[in-house]
Amino acid sequence: MSDSEIVLKLLVIDDEALNLGLIKLALEQPGLDIVTTTDPDEGLAMVREKRPEIVLLDLMLSQRSGMDLLEEIVACDPGTEVIMMTGYYSAESAVEAIRKGAADYLTKPLDVSALRMRISRMISEHRSRKFTTQLDQQMVDTFQLDGIVGRSPLILDVFSAIRRVAPHFRTALITGDTGTGKELVAHALHRRSPVSDKTFAVCNCAALVETLFESELFGHVRGAFTGATQDKVGLFEYAHQGTVFLDEIGDMPLAGQAKLLRVLQNQEVQRVGSTAVRKVDVRFIAATNKDLRSLIRERTFREDLYYRLSMLEIKLPNLVDRKEDLPLLQRYFIEKFATQYDKPIRGLTRRAQALLGRHDWPGNVRELENIIGKACMMVEGTVIDAKDLPPHLHKTPVLTHLDDDKLLSMEEVGQRHLVRVLERMGGDKSRSAEVLGISRTTLYSMLAKIDSPQKDQPTGTPATRSA
Repeated sequence: MSDSEIVLKLLVIDDEALNLGLIKLALEQPGLDIVTTTDPDEGLAMVREKRPEIVLLDLMLSQRSGMDLLEEIVACDPGTEVIMMTGYYSAESAVEAIRKGAADYLTKPLDVSALRMRISRMISEHRSRKFTTQLDQQMVDTFQLDGIVGRSPLILDVFSAIRRVAPHFRTALITGDTGTGKELVAHALHRRSPVSDKTFAVCNCAALVETLFESELFGHVRGAFTGATQDKVGLFEYAHQGTVFLDEIGDMPLAGQAKLLRVLQNQEVQRVGSTAVRKVDVRFIAATNKDLRSLIRERTFREDLYYRLSMLEIKLPNLVDRKEDLPLLQRYFIEKFATQYDKPIRGLTRRAQALLGRHDWPGNVRELENIIGKACMMVEGTVIDAKDLPPHLHKTPVLTHLDDDKLLSMEEVGQRHLVRVLERMGGDKSRSAEVLGISRTTLYSMLAKIDSPQKDQPTGTPATRSA
């Protein structure tokens, strides 16, 4: 569907019929379906039924509070852009409206020319978002490798390494922090190897009791120890001609490391309690979130085993270092969980995207997956909003060097309000400048003053990123 074929719905709710007629006449244009009502309850029903992309809402309705109706509209469909209209402007009500989810706040009598421009820009933004969503979907299909999603240079380097080495590797080491996708990379290496149709055996070293470690990996014979009532095939024998993946290898006990090294060097295993040697043919992948060189210095990891493993090392980047992948990952997980929960979830509001974009993701992609999964499970509508995200994402320390109980200067109050408006506008500086009634130049000047006292803070604080 081309831009010209996309029809957007605009709902106007105002208890003065004359205003409805004037607004409809002023805004009529191809590609915009305008409906109006003087009844707020009917308007709310229209929001539920017709799902308009834009709502013009009068603040001072005779039958009920426009501010309350705003909250119900946003709760019904957080993706709806609500513009509040009032003949009784106050800074307090403007801030409250923005805080409750309004996209803009206009005073009556309406400037028809400015309103036309505002609506035209919202239509353009909506079409742009629709196109971006479609493009993200195409890019998710293009920029993924066996469940690993991304288009950043860092992750594309990982894709390239997997494709190059998968046909040839015998041992590989995957390093990276928790949640970066080490097991996905291990699976990708196996799937693209010549033994992809053979067994892929997985063992988490951190989950094994040290006394049973060798038995799990190498097997045992009956009577080898108390409780060994029958022969047991170990992981390496089980995966013969396939691939063995040992996760968290940094937690492997030293005794097990020595025996593992023998397997890698000679392709032989010896069951616990047996003198017989069995030949195995396996490809071996290890993964760890620990610094193995540090463990070598601490004498808890064998140096010769490290060098054996690190002939081929794939290091995975943290999500905070490839934030350009966030939109693709969000789209990927939304589709995954929308299908899993059988829900018609379209995407995220800009408020939600802004919250996710500010987070530093200490749990990496796994943390993002968990957050999106829970939001998809709990959301009642078709769009995930900021309120559907966990509380810790909302705790943005704005100007934390100032005590909340301290008496603030007008400049400090203005700075705090500026950052709050920016957050509500999803980082859109043009819209924020409009809401604040200042020029973009003034806004950038104020942002520069906010940033300058925080140069000694760690990179990536919310105030710094807002600029």
